[in-house]
Amino acid sequence: MEIIQNPEAMNRWSREQARSGATICLVPTMGFFHEGHLNLMRRAATLCDLVVVSLFVNPTQFGPNEDLDRYPRDFERDMELVRREKVAAVFAPTPELMYPQGFQTEVRVKHLATHLCGKSRPVHFSGVATVVSKLFNVVQPDVAVFGQKDFQQLAIIRRLVTDMNIPVRIVGHPIVREADGLAMSSRNANLDPANRAAALSLSTALQLARTQAEQGLRSVAVLATLLEQHIHSFAGTAIDYVSFVNCETLEPMDEVDECTVLALAVLIDGKVRLIDNGYVLPQKAD
Repeated sequence: MEIIQNPEAMNRWSREQARSGATICLVPTMGFFHEGHLNLMRRAATLCDLVVVSLFVNPTQFGPNEDLDRYPRDFERDMELVRREKVAAVFAPTPELMYPQGFQTEVRVKHLATHLCGKSRPVHFSGVATVVSKLFNVVQPDVAVFGQKDFQQLAIIRRLVTDMNIPVRIVGHPIVREADGLAMSSRNANLDPANRAAALSLSTALQLARTQAEQGLRSVAVLATLLEQHIHSFAGTAIDYVSFVNCETLEPMDEVDECTVLALAVLIDGKVRLIDNGYVLPQKAD
């Protein structure tokens, strides 16, 4: 496995592989790997000849007073984990290499970014769209795999590649959860035992919504009130949003149907922001 820091070197490596006929699947990450990341890498290995993992804590997707400085990092641990997977190369640039002096370009997906996390994190998705565009240009993958835990991010990236005619196939991978239901996240490392218990407010709220909907309760207003009460019953929780949205447009819905996704964002103990999501009603098999 190669570890490549310089974008030009990464681009040369990718072009050499393409000339040899190999296909590349990219797994973009911000590191501090957990089983969810490793599942993405394993999925990627089934889709192409070579897997490239990018490891970059992207500063442009963090706004003022967000957790850029607190975001967990452990490069050596990450490399120890990734070497156990079928990964051909890790692209691990520095911020100075990705955003050199004079950098002034921003990529923005307008409408989809105004919903959900975009309301409280106004610069977040322009930072995501910009860095993903750069990663696609540098690595030139045939396929890229993203986790569905960041449902809005996945929708925005799908729109980005469609609108900009970027020749990358986007594959979404289901949320990987802990045994107790908590969605795996690098930010979980910042939870102490008490806050870890409070973090279960998200996954249990999702299950509560599914149970109520399957029993016939389809009013979003009523469901949202029930879920807010449920989340607030956990000590130290502050709700950013409890939103029932259309799975394609992310527009708010009044009644639950088969395309309704429940998206949640909760601040735990005033410092760890967690998200979760899922379809409210069972989905038909393809």
